Amino acid sequence: MENFRNNSLLSISNTTVGFYSGTSLVRVLENLNLSINTGEVFGLVGESGSGKTMTALSIMRLIPPPGKIFGGKILFEGDDLLQLSEKQMESVRGKKISIIFQEPMTSLNPVFRVGDQVLEILSIHNICSKNELKQKTFDLLKNVGFDDPKLTYSQYPHQLSGGQRQRILIAIAIACNPTLLIADEPTTALDVATEGQILCLLQDLINKHRISMLFITHNLRIIKNIGSRIGIMYAGRIVEENIVDDFFREPLHPYSEGLLNSVFSLKQAGEELKTIPGFVPKLADLPTGCKFHPRCTHVMTKCKTEEPPFINIGKEKWVRCYLFQD
Repeated sequence: MENFRNNSLLSISNTTVGFYSGTSLVRVLENLNLSINTGEVFGLVGESGSGKTMTALSIMRLIPPPGKIFGGKILFEGDDLLQLSEKQMESVRGKKISIIFQEPMTSLNPVFRVGDQVLEILSIHNICSKNELKQKTFDLLKNVGFDDPKLTYSQYPHQLSGGQRQRILIAIAIACNPTLLIADEPTTALDVATEGQILCLLQDLINKHRISMLFITHNLRIIKNIGSRIGIMYAGRIVEENIVDDFFREPLHPYSEGLLNSVFSLKQAGEELKTIPGFVPKLADLPTGCKFHPRCTHVMTKCKTEEPPFINIGKEKWVRCYLFQD
């Protein structure tokens, strides 16, 4: 099944990513289907190890060896990224598609001034003349919230706070006015106050520059506040894709329902906190059929032997569950 959507900026169809372990292949993404529309914030949510970061790395064609992308298509602005040469991909990364990683201390080079690291991306993609590079860098630092960009330019990563380092990564990511920005859990290592500041900054930049964003997180509350649409990942698969407001009002997949109940249910006196029974399966030892069936309260016989397809059940609504099959 090809899952391309009309007018999608990015459309991933039936893409599988695996790593060889000895003679066996461990699939970290299986028949991935996902689309992002122009000008929207798409939230990708799932527990640790569900495949969220691998999805981002697949889009960027940065799967670390011995990992490999097997089949499928990743259409971006009409071009299949999987068919581009490495040189062609270099002109896409950082310029048309940028990524913000969750840990800025490992993403920034500790021996170079942060300003030089912002300037470098401008220089690589020839965004402006050499004479304009420094001023353009100052402007970017100002845009991401630094009151004294000249001072900030001269500082090294260790001289900045976690929130300030994340702002530097955002400046690098937006330097070339990308069409798509991927934010991979950009607030995980930050305190609550700084998290709020970074989220407000991202929203302002998206609104100002009309950037589409794939926001990867395990925090449903963030997506409720900033997301347009949402995708739920489980065991390397998207099990639900939905409009954010509809998702929080009426989730489709039993796993989605369990996530919402465990996060947003109010505990009354004497009432146990709602949790999803069982454990997330290991990717090297997945159950047959629907990968969620051992934990599902709606499980049917068919769920145990045949994995359900990813089907469209309405505008912007897709689900991988036999409850919605004829």
